[in-house]
Amino acid sequence: MAMKRRTRQRLYRVAMYAIFIIIFGWAILATDWPRFSKQFLNPEVAAGLFPDIITVALANTLMYTLIGFAGGALLGILLAILKLSSILPFRWFATAWIELFRGLPALLTIFAVAFMLPIGLGIKIPGGPAAQGVVGLIMVASAYMAEVIRAGIQAVPKGQTEASRSLGMSPTKTMFWIVLPQGFRIIIPPLTNEFVLLLKDTSLVYIAGTTIMSRELTTFARDSSSATANGTALVVAAALYLIVTIPLTRLAAWLERRLARQR
Repeated sequence: MAMKRRTRQRLYRVAMYAIFIIIFGWAILATDWPRFSKQFLNPEVAAGLFPDIITVALANTLMYTLIGFAGGALLGILLAILKLSSILPFRWFATAWIELFRGLPALLTIFAVAFMLPIGLGIKIPGGPAAQGVVGLIMVASAYMAEVIRAGIQAVPKGQTEASRSLGMSPTKTMFWIVLPQGFRIIIPPLTNEFVLLLKDTSLVYIAGTTIMSRELTTFARDSSSATANGTALVVAAALYLIVTIPLTRLAAWLERRLARQR
């Protein structure tokens, strides 16, 4: 019976490989490569994108991501601490913020910061449309990171807090010097994934409006495709996204495995 089970499993794997090869081969053979290459893999169009797609578009994408991540992490720490607070209004505020900005699409949040706040409350973020878009990203990122950070804080053994308090450390010092450093060590992999998600969400900054020098990858590629009536710019932008995100996702997976072995 055991041999039969192994045989069935082996046949199942072979069948899956065969189906995959057949589908992949069909896709290769059925594609109109001359037409596809002309429309999406045109080397002349791709060459015309450089160096601006690197020095402007990719640079802006990384800058928006880093600012959004740093701002989201700082605000997320505050929200996580408030949600764990013994003061009920603090918990209400943190919970409301987290649920609101996790529930709303990032596009609507950026739209609200760029247009609804100035019209409704007279609050206008200085720095232009790009800055308003980044503020919207910070608000969204903070809601997601707050839950990750809260989980990291609660994962730290209570004995660490009790030991630090027995040494005379105040609750604030205990949180920032004992609990948070250990909590962040635990949540590095999910925070890396949040960075990758935020990198892709920078493509939504366009809703606030952009200038020629503030465009990120997606907006740059879209404008270039419209100007040339060719989709090569979108393919190049996609490749640049992958060049950045794939090493980050591999890093997150490696960190997760390493931390699992240590635990």
